[in-house]
Amino acid sequence: MTPPISTAAWLGLDLRWAYGSLLPALWRSTRCIHRAQDVLHDAFVRYALSGRHERIAQPHAYLRVVARSVLADHMALEQRFVPLPGADAEPGEARQPRVQQGDEEAFTAPSAEVLADLQQRLAAVQRTIDGLPPRCREVFWLCKIEGHTQPEIAALLGISLNMVERHLMRALLDLRAARELLL
Repeated sequence: MTPPISTAAWLGLDLRWAYGSLLPALWRSTRCIHRAQDVLHDAFVRYALSGRHERIAQPHAYLRVVARSVLADHMALEQRFVPLPGADAEPGEARQPRVQQGDEEAFTAPSAEVLADLQQRLAAVQRTIDGLPPRCREVFWLCKIEGHTQPEIAALLGISLNMVERHLMRALLDLRAARELLL
């Protein structure tokens, strides 16, 4: 059952639900509020860039699946790195993540002002991405969301490496300009 759309809606998603239900679920998987927020925000970006939000019957279920995929990507990337020994671990001993008892309190619902600000920022990013030329948007998606290298993108799209660089630079400059307007 899809939660009712509140005034804190963005592209068919209830942001209160995302931060009140999905974020704690991600935290339980990561045991790190910052990593959980990164996963949620990356899921928002993938959802927005998919361009399918109008046709999705259950956007919350779709976002949950996207978040699970992003979480798997984050975990796979994390497996590539070996943690440095900390003050609480002997050399060669793996550090265990620590969870403080008060971490559950970090999930208090964001204020209306914070949600409104987030909504405006997400809408500005979405407008910027939607305003990119189709090929530029496709190059941005392949590079930043799917993680392809520039030579791979050039081969996939049948364009020169120089054009891939130009499209990517255009997208990043447009997003940077939008960010500067929001600051």
